[in-house]
Formats: sequence, C-alpha cells, structure tokens
Amino acid sequence: MTNLLPIEVLETHAADQRRQLHNDVAELKSTLRERLDAKKMARQYLWPVAGAVALVSLLLGYGVAGIFTRD
Repeated sequence: MTNLLPIEVLETHAADQRRQLHNDVAELKSTLRERLDAKKMARQYLWPVAGAVALVSLLLGYGVAGIFTRD
C-alpha cells in the first residue's frame, strides 16, 4: 500500500488540530472561570441564599427549643 499523503501535509494537519485543541481548551477554561466566579455568584444570589439560611436557622432553632421545653 502506498502512502497517499506526504509527511509534510500530515504534520500540517496535526499542527492545525493541536492549535484547534489548544484554542478550545482555552475557551472552555475562560468560560468556566466566568461562570464559577465566586464574587459574581455571591452578588447575584446573596438575598435568596440569605433568606434560605434564615429560614433553615429559624426552623432549626424552633426544633431545638421545642426539644428542651417539652414536659
């Protein structure tokens, strides 16, 4: 069987694929960094999280107080 593509063409294709993979990984990293930004998430979800924590704390406090005040 004869090789239909010269080595230079194969090397060029491999280099293009490596460059494309590198670009895709860099884009994925930047997208993940933006989506998982802790400060941005804290600003965006501060009040809903604070409300949920307050509700859980209220229920937990009521439950613990009920345990100690039952006769």
